Amino acid sequence: MRLSLWRLVGFVAAVAVIGPSVRPARAADTITMVTTGKGSAQQWPIFIAITNGYMAENGVALDLVAAPSSAAAVQQLAAGSANLESGGLVDPLLAIDKGAKIAVLRVETQVAPYSLWAKPAIKSIAELRGKLISIGGAKDITRIYLERTLIPNGVKPGEYDLIFAGTTAARFAALSSGAVDASLLVPPFSFAAKKIGLSHLADVASYARDLPFTGYATNIAWGSTHKSLLLGFLKAMAEGADWFNDDANRNEAIDILVKRSGMSRADVAATYAYYRQLHIFDHRGSIESATVANLIKAMQQMHDFDGPRDIGRFIDPEITGLAAQVK
Repeated sequence: MRLSLWRLVGFVAAVAVIGPSVRPARAADTITMVTTGKGSAQQWPIFIAITNGYMAENGVALDLVAAPSSAAAVQQLAAGSANLESGGLVDPLLAIDKGAKIAVLRVETQVAPYSLWAKPAIKSIAELRGKLISIGGAKDITRIYLERTLIPNGVKPGEYDLIFAGTTAARFAALSSGAVDASLLVPPFSFAAKKIGLSHLADVASYARDLPFTGYATNIAWGSTHKSLLLGFLKAMAEGADWFNDDANRNEAIDILVKRSGMSRADVAATYAYYRQLHIFDHRGSIESATVANLIKAMQQMHDFDGPRDIGRFIDPEITGLAAQVK
């Protein structure tokens, strides 16, 4: 018995010595986040933050739920069945304009990585007159991007037909099967389109660099009582974006998205290179009044907005201001 006692004393002493050098684990609280589709490259920093433990280190357990479209995701957020939403910024802005009690939290992707693809026989934007084009929705951000790309090339709204599919995966399937004539795609699907011989007509970034692409929104009732948890999420996201933007992490970053998306490694590698070229992920993702105002103006031109463009309508200072605390 005495030997066992001394062994116990020795064990306790050893723990006392090594204990201070071990980072204590924080109890994690769950955030339910609804995203547009599953495994999207737009959520790359999220996947990194989960895989590398940044979420857990900041006390966050992230439960990702997929919705068929950005509009559907915002509906879940406004109804309170989700705490955060990730998707095109148009949908939360439109919902807030119509009275939804949600607030934009931060920008997720600064630049739209969309490109316009068509059937192999279509070689120019002008040839899209009278054709069937698939975009995300009637009031989706992809409609703004499509018009921004087509109008300067002489193709006006009404000179083509639209059909809606909420995710890039669905639009790629329709285009590759020949069910539609053209569509807007994001990587890795755009690289898959190239591989099967579809026609690349334009890159949206050439026409819409002044418009932010995706962002995060939160339910105000939930966010106002979970500020420390939101701050933990934002810190983890900043770490994920920084890690993505480090050249040394290229191969591991590709591995992470391959696992999440199910796309080929070659397509994901091409996506990584393109996203780094666009500088798509930012450390803090602050809501900049000028760029968001540009987006709102474009929405007003499509007659989607009832109220003024004042950026203060779309944020909650105490919630959105948390991004400024991320170092």
